[in-house]
Amino acid sequence: MERNSKFWYHVLAAGVVGVWGTTFISTKVLLTHGLHPTEIFVLRFIIAYIGIWFISPKRLFCNSWKDELMLMFLGATGGALYFWTENTALMYSQACNVAFLVCTTPLLTSLLAYFLGKDKMTRNLAIGSAVALVGMAMVVFNGQHELHLSPKGDLLAIGAALCWAFYSNFMPDILDRYESSFATRKIFIYGLIAIMPVFIFRPWSAGMEVLSEPVVASNLLFLAIVASLACFALWNPVMKHLGIMASSNYLYLNPVFTLIGSILVLGEKVTIVSGIGSAIILAGVIIAGRNSK
Repeated sequence: MERNSKFWYHVLAAGVVGVWGTTFISTKVLLTHGLHPTEIFVLRFIIAYIGIWFISPKRLFCNSWKDELMLMFLGATGGALYFWTENTALMYSQACNVAFLVCTTPLLTSLLAYFLGKDKMTRNLAIGSAVALVGMAMVVFNGQHELHLSPKGDLLAIGAALCWAFYSNFMPDILDRYESSFATRKIFIYGLIAIMPVFIFRPWSAGMEVLSEPVVASNLLFLAIVASLACFALWNPVMKHLGIMASSNYLYLNPVFTLIGSILVLGEKVTIVSGIGSAIILAGVIIAGRNSK
């Protein structure tokens, strides 16, 4: 029974990452319509926060200030700082550089979990992570042989990966004491609060004429309701039941789903290198998901 339950959490993990992999396309559409990355983050989290009130317990605070401070930290790292560092990195570095560095998140998460004593590093998990990392590099670079370094952008991308690594390691502790919907709602509000100082340096510019466009509204609703509200709420129990390392390893599939979505929606072409890389990533995730005896 437990093994069958774990199987469905694996399916759920792949589904959530599949949605997250396609958010790049929606974000790209919104950027071309004049929205700033910070504005996209705020709009999607506000809509998600309103939506989660219909399924979340109406309690306002945690049982202790320690838990409340931890959720503030998680809202800042897994919400505001993660999205701000990732999107800002694209302004200073090549997309392939940023994608590769951000997608080292599973590796950083696993290493942090190991050093914090929160999870065990099995042989299959180590081998699968290494295999998936190689495949991910092939998909992200997509046959390009030159790597142009940009210290500022690359450091921001690494910062995004570290932010999600900390979120993944400490969120399960909260889920042991609170419902996933309540914790997710707190993440949304604290993420919004944490991003506010950015507008001191870069004021809001998106007007209602832009937000009322059907293509903008539909993509914002997808990012807010599906990618934020639903996926955050589902990802939290996935981490709790599969463990920090096993669940984080599914993030290696992110560029695969992005590649598929780019082909279907944006009409981009797939190369032999990216196709082989996708197969290698899948093999790595399967290896990592198997229990070592």
